[in-house]
Amino acid sequence: MTLKIDHIGIAVKNLEEAVKTFESLGLKVKEIEEVKEQKVKVAMLPVGESRIELLEAMAEDSAIAKFIANRGEGIHHIAINVENIERSLENARKAGIKLIDEKPRIGAGGKKVAFLHPKSVHGVLLEFVEG
Repeated sequence: MTLKIDHIGIAVKNLEEAVKTFESLGLKVKEIEEVKEQKVKVAMLPVGESRIELLEAMAEDSAIAKFIANRGEGIHHIAINVENIERSLENARKAGIKLIDEKPRIGAGGKKVAFLHPKSVHGVLLEFVEG
């Protein structure tokens, strides 16, 4: 099984402004979509085999709005691409890692995603992405 960084999620206050900033650095937006279940609007910018995911909150009670209120804009999570998300979650659970998502949910691009608790992963919010 080959693992790779799928994307790095960056919480931003204003998606349009953030897109302009990253495009001024030579990156190009591949897609923008709303993930209603997670109450965010995301822009994906390819960087080699990986992507930068810019996340803007669509509601005050979203995880991104809470993150920005507590920490400000910045890196929110690192996503690892996995072949089988259920097996990856089970392996993490067996290793004693606390899961935020016991079962996968649908994220950006319609892909199955699940988050691991940062307290179990040395302060980093990790996301598994299948596909």
